Amino acid sequence: MSIGFATTTFAPVVLGFFGLGTGYLIYGPQELFRFPERNTSVDRASGVWGIWLPGFCQFITGVYLFVALAWFETLKEPALYTAALAFSAYGIHWFAMGWNRYQGNDVRPNGLMSIPFTIISVLGMVVFFSADSWPLGVLFAGLTGVYLSEIFASFRIGARTRPVGGANEKAPAVRNPGELALGFFHILTGLWLMYLTFATTLNISLDYALPSG
Repeated sequence: MSIGFATTTFAPVVLGFFGLGTGYLIYGPQELFRFPERNTSVDRASGVWGIWLPGFCQFITGVYLFVALAWFETLKEPALYTAALAFSAYGIHWFAMGWNRYQGNDVRPNGLMSIPFTIISVLGMVVFFSADSWPLGVLFAGLTGVYLSEIFASFRIGARTRPVGGANEKAPAVRNPGELALGFFHILTGLWLMYLTFATTLNISLDYALPSG
């Protein structure tokens, strides 16, 4: 005896959009505007938010999509396989990002992490632009900008330093252009994620026809 489930249009992508967008709009102003100025207390607070909003919301969305696609077959859209990969991977990496921020750990491994995540982001652009879903293609373009910027920010490439004490001594970076770019892409992509949350919810709940995910 086999049990079949009806195909659904209610993929929970808005939860992933909202969670990631919230995380970006928390982290972005810290990086671009120094607001709030980072210290141990702020890092611990933003680390908690990083674990739960972009971390948990994306992870549970990705798992749901994989289960619906592979086990219950209640979702049929092939492009959602890429969405499941992205939400799951981004969610898990935000568990690590949030925990490292909470603990005050070294940020340099983030630069190495960003290389494979840039590849996933480019993959998402290829899939969704090819599938004529340009709003999601734009999202993955923003994500590509985020991870490329993270490489420069984490390794402080091009960061300015100031001498202190002896002639050969250097103080911590005064301004990190990679971090500024990261903040810019976090805010811009975070706002686009809020739009996708808004538009997708209206399309499903009230039968609007806004461009969305």
